[in-house]
Amino acid sequence: MSTLNFSSPREAARAFTPKLSQFVDSTLYPQIWSDPALSPRDRSLITVAALIAGGHSEELPAHLRRAVSNGVTHDEIAAAITHLAFYVGFPGAITASAIANATFTESEKN
Repeated sequence: MSTLNFSSPREAARAFTPKLSQFVDSTLYPQIWSDPALSPRDRSLITVAALIAGGHSEELPAHLRRAVSNGVTHDEIAAAITHLAFYVGFPGAITASAIANATFTESEKN
């Protein structure tokens, strides 16, 4: 089995499920993410929390980077992960913290 590149989860899935990717491209980002009821920053925090709670660590780096580009600070992400530990469990929070550290350390190198 080859190593999956989750720098862009959507792109990683596109070859096998083009209809799923099209649905994300035509509905999720242009409609859901642009709904003014929540800011992109708030949506990013919610998405990161949902990924951590659901144990979806593969997609976490891409959404952590998106969160930062949407205005969420590293300190806010760290606080959210710490907060989540009490609601989704310490193992998930520890894993998310390690992933965040690796993601942001890698971003600083580039």
